[in-house]
Amino acid sequence: MTADPHLAITFEPAVTEDFEALLALRIEAMRESLERIGRFDPMRARERFTAGFSPIHTRHILLADERVGFVVVKPQDDAVLLDHLYILPRAQARGIGAWVIGQVLADAAAVGREVRVGALRGSRSNDFYQRAGFTLVEQAEFDNYYVWAAPSRSRHV
Repeated sequence: MTADPHLAITFEPAVTEDFEALLALRIEAMRESLERIGRFDPMRARERFTAGFSPIHTRHILLADERVGFVVVKPQDDAVLLDHLYILPRAQARGIGAWVIGQVLADAAAVGREVRVGALRGSRSNDFYQRAGFTLVEQAEFDNYYVWAAPSRSRHV
């Protein structure tokens, strides 16, 4: 699914002072999935987000200048980690996430890197990542782990 071409989706860099707003957005976006499996705990969400918070790798997702989500992409030695991608429930199913993942995958392909991501088991995000071309590589107690391989670059002689 691609975003409606009439949607004005942009990125904006995050700063350290955005922490509380990003945490609130993450909690709102994850609440339904976590409640469904009996794991919703705002304190645990705060601890986990605090442990990995990296403003330099975080971008707000704006729809017509309104923050509707955020994405965190961290470089690794041999890959790119899609650490977080959250869209507010009221803004989901409008093509915003598809647009964002398209940007992430295009950036990774440009440097020949695979993309790794984890998704809560039982979350709709699993279908989203599979539709985007990710392959399930591991299952843990609460999460599924996926990899997207960048297309090989052919060399012209």
